[in-house]
Amino acid sequence: MLKIKNFSKTYKGNKRAVSNLNLEIEAGDIYGFIGHNGAGKTTTIKAVVGILDFEEGDILIDGISVKENPLKCKEILAYIPDNPDLPEYLTGIQYLNFMADIFKVSKEIRKERIGKYTALFEIEGVLGDLISSYSHGMKQKLAIIGALIHKPKLLVLDEPFVGLDPRASVVLKEMMHQMCEEGAAIFFSTHVLDVAEKLCNKAAIIKEGELVAAGTMQELTNGESLESVFMEVLGYGKTDMEADCAATV
Repeated sequence: MLKIKNFSKTYKGNKRAVSNLNLEIEAGDIYGFIGHNGAGKTTTIKAVVGILDFEEGDILIDGISVKENPLKCKEILAYIPDNPDLPEYLTGIQYLNFMADIFKVSKEIRKERIGKYTALFEIEGVLGDLISSYSHGMKQKLAIIGALIHKPKLLVLDEPFVGLDPRASVVLKEMMHQMCEEGAAIFFSTHVLDVAEKLCNKAAIIKEGELVAAGTMQELTNGESLESVFMEVLGYGKTDMEADCAATV
């Protein structure tokens, strides 16, 4: 469903953000993308969804090149950033209808999906309000619903649980599982390693723009916690952590 082939990205000043990244996310995968701040996660995600241009390598979505046919790729994917920038002059329902119009979702189908998703996220009562009056969590819920309205084959999320209340987080996790059972694929970044370990069937760890570990969750952890594996591949041993903690006391 998503294939990242020899992807590299260099910014101005010869700053190498990602170097020769290769990943493959298949239909049915919930794939976690893990790394420290500045590791290259958001750069990769923005390239996948067509926001960021790149020269080296290629990214294929359902066999289609993001570089060669970006519009076709955007028709079959959905992207939810960690801080959604929604048009605040619209009401919630106007935004959802706008998203449905873009993806040519019929009136019957959009009505059913909007009703279902807004009830699950408990925002049906504020759809007539301007988005400018929404809290961050409400905007996040609206962005999620807007992303799901055309039933994408690939869902890409950047820190999707930031700002969501516990119930909404559970709802989103259940939706992610259901999408994958129906043949979609999910690729998302997160700092919450406990969530990734429980939710994902596969994951990759990136450090300073380079892939350092990837595979099924069982292969990665091999009886350890994902947190332990993450700290190990980043070069932090237990002694290092104890010393750092002691230095802050």
